[in-house]
Amino acid sequence: MEEKHWSRKMIVNRRGLKLAALFRAAEPGRGAERGGRAPLVIVCHGFTGSKEGGGGAVAMADELAGRGFAALLFDFTGCGESEGLWEEITLSREVEDLGAVVDWARSKGYRRIILNGRSFGGATVLAYAAADEKIAAVCTWAAVARPLRLFGDLARGRVNLDGPDSETISLFDDSGTLGLRRRFFQDLQRYDLPGCAAKISPRPLLLIHGTADEVVPVEEAHLLYGRAGEPKELSLIEGADHRFSDHAGGIWAVFFRWLGELQ
Repeated sequence: MEEKHWSRKMIVNRRGLKLAALFRAAEPGRGAERGGRAPLVIVCHGFTGSKEGGGGAVAMADELAGRGFAALLFDFTGCGESEGLWEEITLSREVEDLGAVVDWARSKGYRRIILNGRSFGGATVLAYAAADEKIAAVCTWAAVARPLRLFGDLARGRVNLDGPDSETISLFDDSGTLGLRRRFFQDLQRYDLPGCAAKISPRPLLLIHGTADEVVPVEEAHLLYGRAGEPKELSLIEGADHRFSDHAGGIWAVFFRWLGELQ
């Protein structure tokens, strides 16, 4: 990441917590709209991720800048360099964080905002955009459609939704054991993500998913696509796993082509 092209931001959310962000302006003379601002892509990382995406999100933002798009990468509460406790995460809090970031972008004059979310971040952008009709377009990568089922499986069925909301529930996966408050699961009951996908129309929606996703089955993408209205597109990356390992070129090609059609 070349510092001269990037700037670090601290965006305060509605709970008074600071969210760490990286901003990449569009290349000069590229993508400017009325008022002098290029379209802005806000990128939402996955469940245990961070804004840099292991370097992949930074590289993607650099490529976006050359194509006439500004980019904003940020850490959700309790992730990366942001304030807060990760184990207190809920989908509602992620939606609130995204709302604070969108508000910040609009305060800087950005009007055409496109949301890109990966995995649980994909659920976040669907839930947020369903309620904010000013979002121009939405793209998800490996988004979960039924998070209560997914995380219930990771908890091995040990979730009693009627218990104390502050009690810790353990999740088990290949990376080890993670602890979340019961309120995370209780909060998920509020969301019908396929229904959220249906509310994106008439704004463009792109769903990208790997056919070999071992975390979020590809059927989740079909469920979201089936409920969504036009214009919509489902792009399946053959052989790609949940992280799109060794498939960055393919997913970027789809994403950049779609973005180009929006301009």
